[in-house]
Amino acid sequence: FPSLFPGGTGPTSDTGWGCMLRCGQMIFAQALVCRHLGRDWRWIKGKRQMDNYFNVLNAFIDKKDSYYSIHQIAQMGVGEGKSIGQWYGPNTVAQVLKKLATFDTWSSLAVHIAMDNTVVMEEIRRLCQSNVPCAGAAACPALESDVLYNGCPEDVGLRERLPLWKPLVLLIPLRLGLTEINEAYIETLKHCFMMPQSLGVIGGKPNSAHYFIGYVGEELIYLDPHTTQPAVEPSESGCLPDESFHCQHPPCRMSIAELDPSIAVGFFCNTEADFNDWCQQIKKLSLVRGALPMFELVERQPSHFSNPDVLNLTPDSSDADRLERFFDSEDEDFEILSL
Repeated sequence: FPSLFPGGTGPTSDTGWGCMLRCGQMIFAQALVCRHLGRDWRWIKGKRQMDNYFNVLNAFIDKKDSYYSIHQIAQMGVGEGKSIGQWYGPNTVAQVLKKLATFDTWSSLAVHIAMDNTVVMEEIRRLCQSNVPCAGAAACPALESDVLYNGCPEDVGLRERLPLWKPLVLLIPLRLGLTEINEAYIETLKHCFMMPQSLGVIGGKPNSAHYFIGYVGEELIYLDPHTTQPAVEPSESGCLPDESFHCQHPPCRMSIAELDPSIAVGFFCNTEADFNDWCQQIKKLSLVRGALPMFELVERQPSHFSNPDVLNLTPDSSDADRLERFFDSEDEDFEILSL
C-alpha cells in the first residue's frame, strides 16, 4: 500500500506488525455494516451492491484519507505511545478507533471504551444523547472540508439533524486471567456472542491477533488476518475489487482455553431500545449458573472513579483525555478479575 509517511517513507506493508490493527478494522467494519446495511445483510459474490456498501469499504481502504485505514490507525497510535510498526494490544486499537470515529460524520457513531471492567450506563446515555462533538476531536488533525471523503460530501446541516440517540459502539477491554484465560469466564464469554448486539471479540493467542465472531462447543470461531495479500486499489472506472475483503473459505477454529486473556469485547446498539435490552441481558447473565461476570454494569460512575486527586483532574475537565490515558497505561496492566 502507499507509504505510511509523506514523501514515500515508512512501511508499505503491515506484514509482521499489523494483525491487531486489521482485527480492529474488522470489528469496526462489522459495526458500520450494522449501522448502514443492517445486521442481516450478507455479501454475495458478483451481486450488485448498494452505494452504502462501497462507502463502508472505502472507509477502510489502504490510503491516508480513509477514515479507518491502517495509515490513520498507525499514525493515531503514535499519540497512544505506539510507534509505527509496533504491535498493538486490543485496548490500544480500541482507543485509536474511538478517536478516528469523531471524523466519521457519515456514520455519526458514539464510541465508548469501558475501562476498569466497569460499564457506566449514565455515561453511555449522556454520550449517545449528546449532539456536541466529542471532546477528543480537537486533538486530531483537521480534515479538508471541501474534499469528498468516502464519496460522501460533508453535510453542513448534519449536526442539526442528528437523531436523539447516536448509534453506540461499545468496546470493553478486559484481562480474564494472568497467562491463560480463567475458565470461570468462559460461559459468560459464550453468552456475549449470543447477544443480538454482539460485534464479537478482538484478541488472539500471544502475539497473534484474531477476530472472534462466535463459538461452537468448546471452540471459538475466528477470522485470521495472517495472510499477506496485495492492497486493493480502485480501478479506473471507480469499481472496487472487493473479493479480498470477504472470507472466501470456512473460518478457523481454536479451543477457548487457548485464548490469550487480554481481549476487547464489542457490542453495537443502534437505538436506545437496543441498549436497554443489552443492559437487561447483562443483568440476567449474573443469574446464569457457572457464569462469572467479566465486567460490572452500574447505573452511575463509582465515587472512586471521579476522585479529583487523580492527576488533579475531574472527568469533566478539559484534560479528560489525559485522565482517560491515566486509566489506560498499558495493554498488559488491566485489573485481574478473580473468584
